[in-house]
Amino acid sequence: MMVSVSGHDYGDALSKSILFFEGQRSGKLPPSQRLTWRKDSGLRDGFDKHIDLVGGYYDAGDNVKFNFPMAFSTTMLAWSVIEFGRGMGPDLRKAVDAVRWATDYFLKATSVPGLVYAQVGEPYGDHECWERPEDMDTARTAYAVSAQSPGSEVSAEIAAALAAASLVFKGVNHNYSDLLLSRAKTVFEFADKYRGSYNYSLGSVVCPFYCNFGGYEDDLIWAAAWLFRATAAPNYWNYVTENIPTEGGNFAEFGWDTKDAGINVLASKQILTKDSKYTDIFKLNADKFVCSILPESPTKYVSYSPGGLLFKPGGSNLQHATALSFLLIVYANSLNRANRVVQCGSVQATSDRLIQVARAQADYILGSNPMKMSYMVGYGGKFPQRIHHRGSSLPSLDQHPQHIGCKDGTPYFKSSGPNPNQLTGAVVGGPDIQDQYNDSRVEFVHSEPTTYINAPLVGVLAFLKGRPNP
Repeated sequence: MMVSVSGHDYGDALSKSILFFEGQRSGKLPPSQRLTWRKDSGLRDGFDKHIDLVGGYYDAGDNVKFNFPMAFSTTMLAWSVIEFGRGMGPDLRKAVDAVRWATDYFLKATSVPGLVYAQVGEPYGDHECWERPEDMDTARTAYAVSAQSPGSEVSAEIAAALAAASLVFKGVNHNYSDLLLSRAKTVFEFADKYRGSYNYSLGSVVCPFYCNFGGYEDDLIWAAAWLFRATAAPNYWNYVTENIPTEGGNFAEFGWDTKDAGINVLASKQILTKDSKYTDIFKLNADKFVCSILPESPTKYVSYSPGGLLFKPGGSNLQHATALSFLLIVYANSLNRANRVVQCGSVQATSDRLIQVARAQADYILGSNPMKMSYMVGYGGKFPQRIHHRGSSLPSLDQHPQHIGCKDGTPYFKSSGPNPNQLTGAVVGGPDIQDQYNDSRVEFVHSEPTTYINAPLVGVLAFLKGRPNP
């Protein structure tokens, strides 16, 4: 049964979900930094390759910059602003800042013609240590893909992020917007021209952490769809329609690895030619996506916990709850404008029903669940205290200015005490399918926050903030 209790302060949750990104910042922190227990880190990133790769985000509780999930998180943050920025109020500026923190970095990562930097940090060495990002003494090797060693998925997702962000800055900073769009076009051309997966060129460092299981074709189509949204240039729309699978496809999947459901929802919003033989494919697949989620649908692909939380295979389950809820809301808005409903067998799904399902997921995350706890740090009266996050679990430089070496942090990791630094707004991986959550650093699948859990939630919360409870 879906648990949905109104009365959540979506505005407060929205502010905190954006604040989280400040805790994930790498590089030289600005004077406006609000999570002040975090300090400068990774100030020599890229120097081993004679390039400035300072900045960007740590993806989760470790200190590696994985550009594939970072780019997806950036695209989703930008999409959240594009769709729901008007409802963000004073938080809009902070959300735009969060996008720019990533895009400034991606401009650096794509600044050398014929190269796209895909990662900074040697992950096995990093994961052996439990140390603050400010203390990192593991190798900060920079890894790039190239014409000879392609990485179409990471390059295409960076292109998508830059294209989506160009729309965010269109009315804010015209020159910056133009720069982002120009770079997006160049990076997309590179990704498309030199096709191949970074699983092969960089497999020793990207796998098993962010191995690409879904192939790179969806990432190329996703990037083209965003470039079409940003430019309205027919060549990008032609690319989307000529490459979209006409049968099958992963219509029910959406996340940092697989973009299919997102492509269908995005493309169904921007169909221009009603007589196009391709228009029905996007609507059909977007409808099938909806029918794969709704609890009452006869073609449901997902599972639900007894308390109503959506589950899909794979770690960090709340990434699915937030990303799929975001798509439901965006598609619900499209259905509303077209005065259309989705038919799932004998079940009819209205736009209001899609929003209701998405709201139930957000409410569950914020505390309407059998544990009666919020899975967002700092929101509500009861929330995770022992998240799997190095910077949060170790004393800050203010408290402990001395260096904490690679293994010196282990006692803090094993400690049963709460984390000394609150990573406000962080949403953890979440409970198990029986709605149980052990507040333990060791159980990283459940207790580790990630940027790609939070990024789509920003949009969901912005939408809910502007919509009164039914």
